[in-house]
Amino acid sequence: MSDLTVYGAGWCPDVERSRALLDAKGIEYDYIDVEANTTAEKTVRALQNGERRIPTIVWPDGTHLVEPSDHELTTHLNR
Repeated sequence: MSDLTVYGAGWCPDVERSRALLDAKGIEYDYIDVEANTTAEKTVRALQNGERRIPTIVWPDGTHLVEPSDHELTTHLNR
């Protein structure tokens, strides 16, 4: 199990972009498809006050990013 969890869906280009950035940096993460996992969808909605925007990227400390740009994701990774 990884320290980072990416919630997304296979059809979403923003999810693909964020995963490509993580892959290029060699960062391990768990990927969970919110359309195939109702518990994951509930988790995403809880983090977003009922919304379901993806990707939602969650760190073990509870911090998370929703639909981050590459710059936002890189900045958070470098903290």
